[in-house]
Amino acid sequence: MTNNNLNHYEKLAVLFRYPAADFPEKVKNIEALLKQIYPETVPLLKDFANYVYNTSQEKLEEIYTRTFDVQAITTLDLGYVLFGDDYKRGALLANLSKEHREAHNDCGTELADNLSNILTLLHKLQDVELCKELVENIILPALYKVINEFNMETINLKNKIYKKKHKTIIEQSDDYGRIYRQPLLVIYKILEKDFNCKYSPNEQNDTDFTKSVKTEIEIDQ
Repeated sequence: MTNNNLNHYEKLAVLFRYPAADFPEKVKNIEALLKQIYPETVPLLKDFANYVYNTSQEKLEEIYTRTFDVQAITTLDLGYVLFGDDYKRGALLANLSKEHREAHNDCGTELADNLSNILTLLHKLQDVELCKELVENIILPALYKVINEFNMETINLKNKIYKKKHKTIIEQSDDYGRIYRQPLLVIYKILEKDFNCKYSPNEQNDTDFTKSVKTEIEIDQ
């Protein structure tokens, strides 16, 4: 897999950005792309795509915010997923910022370790080995953790933590509250295939978003 063959990651990155008015159209384009080059992932995205096509713009924005920003299920900032507030995240952000600048990859309002920015960076990196290392050591391990944050047991624990802090919980749809798990699974499987690698969880690194949220709330009290 050469960097010239990684252009699709720039299109796939749209799945993890705040949904704009043309989000349904872009999801439709992504479905067409997957049918051409990753047909095995099409069923994984089906429910998410149908939800996007049949949901108002306001509701799409609301579910994105509830999933990733306010009383969030998880975060798309992969360095935080892996390291929390440890100094290692600061080092990762510094290194990624350098790579983004050199590749002329505009991060917009998101941080350098945000999933959407890292995906768009992949095909712009000149160093193929660095690209592979980024996938194996950062993206796949972080995505594994992010996807696991969508387990109902973990979500219920987070809601208890949020309720203790905020007294109230923002309503979350039982049917679609975990809908973003699907595109995350799609990108995980595509990365595994493109880079011919499998992630094996390391029990020594037990940092996760739920623990980080709990720690932050305990510090604030």
